[in-house]
Amino acid sequence: MSSMTIGPIARPAADPSERSALLFWMIFTGLSIFAVVLLWRFGLIRLMLTSDRTYISSVIAGLYILTCGHCFLRTRAIAREGAAARRCREALAAPDGSKVLNASATALPRGLVRDHIDSLVTKAAAQDYRPVDQTLLLRTLADRLRGSNGFGAFVSDTLMKLGLLGTIVGFIIMLAPIAGLDAADKVAMRSSMGLMSDGMAVAMYTTLAGLVGSILVRIQYYMLDAATQRVFSDAVVLTETYVTPVLERKGAGTPS
Repeated sequence: MSSMTIGPIARPAADPSERSALLFWMIFTGLSIFAVVLLWRFGLIRLMLTSDRTYISSVIAGLYILTCGHCFLRTRAIAREGAAARRCREALAAPDGSKVLNASATALPRGLVRDHIDSLVTKAAAQDYRPVDQTLLLRTLADRLRGSNGFGAFVSDTLMKLGLLGTIVGFIIMLAPIAGLDAADKVAMRSSMGLMSDGMAVAMYTTLAGLVGSILVRIQYYMLDAATQRVFSDAVVLTETYVTPVLERKGAGTPS
């Protein structure tokens, strides 16, 4: 039997990577674009746009596209913060990583996590390196990381309400001819039936566009919030593991 030499087992790659959030957004957006192309190929989107005389569906589509751009910018920013946080962890986990804190953390990669560590060092120095309570600083870091993520919830709710507005307007268009409807006048009857059909199309298409747009926006910003939470959790573990113990040791070695 042949012998095998077993080498050192490779460590698993860091999970999740700093670019995973952006990658998930691109995959989701690519699938959405593919679905839109299919719907356009079968003429369903053209039918919706031509049937909606109120242009509410077009407004919903335009607002959704703008929101996708905002979500992309926020996702890219969070991906960069995640990358900076990982480089900060690598620098502080090095054998001489505690020396980085002697320069008020300015040697660490720039980002919100570096700013948080710098604030911790400043606060510890101001209180003679007594045990540091970073609760308020962590709240500030969470708010800064979250940034304008709440815009997604606002747009999702707005798209839903625009869809409901289109429903109401469509029913108004549909029911308006009934008041003056004369069953004996076949021409007027045919015209009224056409108006009622147009009103029903407006109500259905705007409701559909609002619901679909709201759901897609919710999914995108859910992934963004999850990525933001991961970066915040990494920052908490980083500071509690590598920063606050070093600062407290400084306090123990400082004469009272």
